[in-house]
Amino acid sequence: MPFFDIVVVGSGGGVDETNLSGYLLKPCDASWDDGIIALEAGSGHGALGHILKRNPTLFGQIIADDGPSKRITPFTVYSNVQCFLITHAHLDHISSLVVSAGTMGGDRKFIYGSPQTLKDLETIFSGRTWPKLAGYDEDDPVSRLIYRALHADGKYKSVSQDVSVRSMTVSHGESDSGGVYESLCFFVKHIPSRHEFIFFGDVEPDSISMKPRNVNVWRAAAPKIPHDLSAIFIECSYPAGRPTETLYGHLSPDHLAQEMLNLATEVVLARDSSRKRGGRVRKRQKRDMTSPEVLYGALAGLRVYLIHCKETFSSDRPINHVIRDQCRDLLKPHNLGVEVLTADQGMKIVI
Repeated sequence: MPFFDIVVVGSGGGVDETNLSGYLLKPCDASWDDGIIALEAGSGHGALGHILKRNPTLFGQIIADDGPSKRITPFTVYSNVQCFLITHAHLDHISSLVVSAGTMGGDRKFIYGSPQTLKDLETIFSGRTWPKLAGYDEDDPVSRLIYRALHADGKYKSVSQDVSVRSMTVSHGESDSGGVYESLCFFVKHIPSRHEFIFFGDVEPDSISMKPRNVNVWRAAAPKIPHDLSAIFIECSYPAGRPTETLYGHLSPDHLAQEMLNLATEVVLARDSSRKRGGRVRKRQKRDMTSPEVLYGALAGLRVYLIHCKETFSSDRPINHVIRDQCRDLLKPHNLGVEVLTADQGMKIVI
């Protein structure tokens, strides 16, 4: 049974400014004109315009309000956006939100992000870099965008009808102050069915992080895989072989494969714990988690979509397809059962 429709407005991480992180989401049983959730806002109106020229029926005819002959435009689509979920305030994740803030149609929209992300956005919507079109006061008629903080407190917050979100903090390299730059990942839940997926912002591998946090995400996800959680969107910015010191807070296939092994380990541990609580295991059995047989098929039924791949234009193939194949090759010997896919610009993904 499908739960979510997701349109990929942009899935790259640079240097192609026409294909940056941007996704549009709705429950499958709702119409696009019932309200849309935007995940990130790197690419927006312009990229969607090119997508709709290639595929004018991507959103069907359900956004049109005066008959099926009305052409669906980026403006009509973004007019139906109710809120933006922003993982962090780097420009490749917010640029279209900023540029379109003064001309976006429809009702005012909410921006959900961590307190730090909202603070960073305040520096942009300051009246200097860009007009002050966002704020915390819902009664301020000038604010087209309203800030709402998401706290990584383990709780789900309703952001739209039938959709709630839990945020968790992840690490994205070093900050200018010498600490860790923080990003978010979102557990996005379809409230009626309780089915959910995970969407990562930029994230670095635990193995080299000053503050490893991915394991916390895997532990939260493990008991739900695959019946209640069957999809993960996660970045893999660079191809295999990139030196660790030049990852700049991102993943490559070698590290992505290790993160999947870490997740598989947590899934096996969660299932062992569940069987014990259910009275099906009388005596605790100590297992060698490094044994390949233990993790066999642990991630069966899980789809992992690679996002934020940085295009180099040095290959005849799209870089995200190159990275996908490298990830598959690295994971194949482990037989985890996970399906590795790409989120290509213009795709409609059903979860």
